[in-house]
Amino acid sequence: MPLDVTVERLIPLPPATVAGYAMDWRHDHEWTQGIRTAALTREADTGGFGVGAEVTRTARFLGRRFDYVLRVAGYAPPQVLDMVSVAGPMPMHVTYTFEPTQTGTFARIRVRGGSSGFRRFAAPLMSRQVRASLVKDLRALEARLAR
Repeated sequence: MPLDVTVERLIPLPPATVAGYAMDWRHDHEWTQGIRTAALTREADTGGFGVGAEVTRTARFLGRRFDYVLRVAGYAPPQVLDMVSVAGPMPMHVTYTFEPTQTGTFARIRVRGGSSGFRRFAAPLMSRQVRASLVKDLRALEARLAR
């Protein structure tokens, strides 16, 4: 995948607090840059949110609006939420991890994506834009939780 961006931030709160908020799709629009709406459009086989569930997000990125669907591929709260796109403008794999530290939670977001044609040439620009957006996401997550 040409796009592979990881950002990290130490958040001075317990993992259960940080992950509990960040892993809840109902909060996506509150701290994730560009997300306008998020909806649980398919429940997990066991009901509710978990492996197999699908979240449809409406976003704005680089001045364009688009919808995409992420399917939960891995879910082990409060450590990891792993999601892969099943519909949208490009293949995407998003992994959120939360590790306990002596002073709080080490939060990490990794976004991998594939593209072809023109998007392949734009990958360096996209990587910078995605990185900047993810840095803002983790800042916003911390600010939201510090209230």
